Amino acid sequence: MEEDFRLTSQPLAFRVRPKSLDEFVGQKKILAQDSPLMIALRSGRLPSLILYGPPGCGKTTLAHIIANEVKADFYQLSAVDSGVKDVRKVIEKAEDNFEKGKKTILFIDEIHRFNKAQQDALLPAVESGKLVLIGATTENPFFEIIRPLLSRCLLMVMEPLSNDDIKEIVLRSLVHEQGLKGKFQLEKEALSYLVQQSGGDARRALNILESAAEIAGCDRRSIIGIDDIKKVLQTTVFLYDKGADLHYDFISALIKSLRASDPDASLAYLVRMIEGGEDPKFIARRLIIFASEDIGNADPLALLIAVAAFEAVEKVGLPECIINLSQAVTYLATAPKSNASYVAYKKAAEDARQIPKITIPLKLRDSHYSGAQVLAHGSGYRYPHDYPGHFYPESLMPEELKGKIYYQPGEQGFEKKIKQRLDEWRKLIKKKGSD
Repeated sequence: MEEDFRLTSQPLAFRVRPKSLDEFVGQKKILAQDSPLMIALRSGRLPSLILYGPPGCGKTTLAHIIANEVKADFYQLSAVDSGVKDVRKVIEKAEDNFEKGKKTILFIDEIHRFNKAQQDALLPAVESGKLVLIGATTENPFFEIIRPLLSRCLLMVMEPLSNDDIKEIVLRSLVHEQGLKGKFQLEKEALSYLVQQSGGDARRALNILESAAEIAGCDRRSIIGIDDIKKVLQTTVFLYDKGADLHYDFISALIKSLRASDPDASLAYLVRMIEGGEDPKFIARRLIIFASEDIGNADPLALLIAVAAFEAVEKVGLPECIINLSQAVTYLATAPKSNASYVAYKKAAEDARQIPKITIPLKLRDSHYSGAQVLAHGSGYRYPHDYPGHFYPESLMPEELKGKIYYQPGEQGFEKKIKQRLDEWRKLIKKKGSD
């Protein structure tokens, strides 16, 4: 009775956790027979591992299964509430096991939360092979894990589970002897909706299923319908972390979608950032940069609209400012694109590094002070407004950069007109120079 109470008190996801590789669902690439992990398991020479992937993709489960496969002592720590002292205790046990010819695995969940000193403490034991480390992280290990430790580990990139994977896990848990034991059936529509809402996270799918089963059970029903799933999901939790890896991935996806002139994808990423708690001013600042970097003079209004959106965000705030951001995003996505201004700056900057010292022509130097005429500053300068078309054909480049052309307007939007004017002006300058 006591054992049964302990078992049923545990979450469904824990109770139906696979015990072997045969039961494990998903991650076909890293579990393929010719993968580095499977080759290592067959050889018995298991290296330390970093399991990098989203929540609910099977990192913890895989760590337990690996320990069973190699018959190792298994210790688990959470980086949230463990420190160097806890790590050293496991290392002492690992050293003792090593003398006895036995492997020791230390699994550290959320290893990205370990600071540098805590990660440094692992290095000697990992390097000597006395301890096999398996670290699980949802954050980019190249940002969060120190290089010496990362270089001593085999990095395993785990993907979100597919819809078919989630479906298989859900259906198995319905009949699992430690799961729902066949007491409930899931309507086809409810199953599809549950799989869709899981976002590739098996733990989330099973938590939703367990809560929906409790709702059906209270009504003395054995059928779990889509309404039961929807009751559990009254508030959708977006898979977003504004302070971590997804913060950078989502803003990258938004900018790349804008650059590709895809307003629909841009809105898909925007809404998830906002609903996930991202600072709208951070988004608005990036839109201002994008307006000049990727649209530029193809549509000069883009920068004004982006700046106006930022001001609106500051003055209006959430939730209403999402209307302003939505307008700005759709405008920027559908605007003609040009990076000519940005490319021109980079060309000029490269020349500035290669030719740091230039001589400003005398006619361009400041002449608004007493004694400037003595130095011939401003001498020979022609005021463009005094000439037809408000233009005088001459190059004002310093002597060291004569003939250099940086800005090459494109054929998109307003920049096409700029190109036509600039081409004509450059022809006149060239003709004047040849005369």
